[in-house]
Amino acid sequence: MSGVSAVIVAAGRGERLGSAKQFLPLGGIPILLWSVRALGGHPEVDDLVVVLPEEMTALPDWLAAEEKVRICAGGETRRQSAGAGVIATSPEARIIMIHDAARPFVSRAVVDRVLAATVRTGAALPVVPVVDTIKRTGSGLVVETLDRSSLARAQTPQGFEASLIRALHGGAAGSDASAPDDVTLCELEGHPVAVVEGDPWNLKITTPADLALAEWLVGSGRVSPPLSGGSSSGDV
Repeated sequence: MSGVSAVIVAAGRGERLGSAKQFLPLGGIPILLWSVRALGGHPEVDDLVVVLPEEMTALPDWLAAEEKVRICAGGETRRQSAGAGVIATSPEARIIMIHDAARPFVSRAVVDRVLAATVRTGAALPVVPVVDTIKRTGSGLVVETLDRSSLARAQTPQGFEASLIRALHGGAAGSDASAPDDVTLCELEGHPVAVVEGDPWNLKITTPADLALAEWLVGSGRVSPPLSGGSSSGDV
């Protein structure tokens, strides 16, 4: 396979964590660098676009040292930032993967499964099962218990045939549609999305508790900081 571009969305301001989480240190390097090295080091990825906050006009030295990396400015919403990254990918890309910078422990196995399913279906999503009992609530009361057997937690990277995701983001830009992830754009247009096995350790750092867990995983040696061009996570 060739012609694979990856977009890492790193334009968030980290309101829930109190700072821009993608630049916080984890295992001695910025959180963002874990994802950059995981995707940039994958042998199928030819092109890597990192979407940074609009006010960052220069490539940080620690990011400039990484191969394949280009940057572009993000927007006010995640949808706008992801769309900017998609536009900035190589015009020769046949597949575009979109990944959240706040998921530092993505494994090569997950990327492989996403790429294979994207080739088959045109869009693919890694998921992990919901293990908790899920309640729908309202006005401070339990409304109903949902059937968790049909529910899953979405992860990234999410993969797409390049012309599909470019068209979807182009349409969303015209309507300024909101979307919590990129697969949502497929759902709105009725395009099928394959689901593949995710990884419970492909966690998203959103809250201080998430960051504490990530730091414990690294500090305990269960996950090792990635080398340049290497995979971001080992066995946990």
